[in-house]
Amino acid sequence: MNTIPLGQSDLQVTPICLGTMTFGEQVSEQDAHAILDRALERGLNFIDTAEMYAVPARAATYGATESIIGRWLASRPGARSRIVLASKVAGPSRGMPWIRAGSGMTAADIQASCEASLRRLQTDCIDLYQIHWPERHVPVFGQLYYEPAQETSQTSIREQLQALAALVQAGKVRHIGLSNETPYGVHEFVRLAEQHGLPRVVSVQNPYGLVNRSWDNAMDESCHRLGVSLLAYSPLGFGLLTGKYDRHAPHEPGAPQQARIARYESVRKQRWGRPEALAAARRYNQLARDHGLTPVQLALAFCYQSWRVASTIIGVTTLAQLDENLDAWGTVLSPELLAAVDALRWQLRDPGQ
Repeated sequence: MNTIPLGQSDLQVTPICLGTMTFGEQVSEQDAHAILDRALERGLNFIDTAEMYAVPARAATYGATESIIGRWLASRPGARSRIVLASKVAGPSRGMPWIRAGSGMTAADIQASCEASLRRLQTDCIDLYQIHWPERHVPVFGQLYYEPAQETSQTSIREQLQALAALVQAGKVRHIGLSNETPYGVHEFVRLAEQHGLPRVVSVQNPYGLVNRSWDNAMDESCHRLGVSLLAYSPLGFGLLTGKYDRHAPHEPGAPQQARIARYESVRKQRWGRPEALAAARRYNQLARDHGLTPVQLALAFCYQSWRVASTIIGVTTLAQLDENLDAWGTVLSPELLAAVDALRWQLRDPGQ
């Protein structure tokens, strides 16, 4: 598996990234370390985490994922030099007052969050430091409509860039990125960076997969022209695109109860819990079987072979899931199958948006 550059940076990452948000909640530290070991053995060099993890977010597990990764790095001499380590600063609170006091995300918050992440990760530098969600009001995490009256921004994009620049200059961060962003946001971050000599974002981490291709409507062109890479998260739609809910919906007794969307009511209330998302996933899963593929192979290969995606973030809770996700690399989707995927999207749109 060859590495590719992120954006216009010197970061070379594998086209598959290991997401870690279940470490410390669904996944024990011992199992998390085994998954990290296997990922490294199988050639992955890209690991993504965040200060707010584990999820579902709660005060007791805030920072737990970074701490688990930090102890893994401390116990594996040489591992740090073999990986590109990404983390994120949380945006405004969104009902998580334990992350920081107040409702915004100030320059001081960015610095304090980065310092805390460095301590938990037991490293002196984060390779890719991302803003987890915008500081300004933006419809994200299943919200669909922008409403100017809900604007609460207190820290301008330029101020955010200046705070991130200070971390880069101090050697605590190598490159910066965004997450859950819009075309406006990406353009502003790039414009202001170029205008004021500040660090340029190299990537955007947004949802992308068969049941949520909202990226294909404006973000694809924007980021392609700006030279900003997509890190695709939730390519399996929180498990909907694995086929494990094809017989029983997540809320039904027959569903696998240890799976995230079945286990946590808070997750079922989000976009992946919509009946329309499950109905669409079942159609794509059957399409995969009709073409001699597993649902996982279709869903991941759709991301793996897309020109839009620099690296696909996979989230797993077992070694078997990790191997299945990695084994899907190299699956080739025919033009006919891709046309059938597009035809389904025309009917079903993006219910996981």
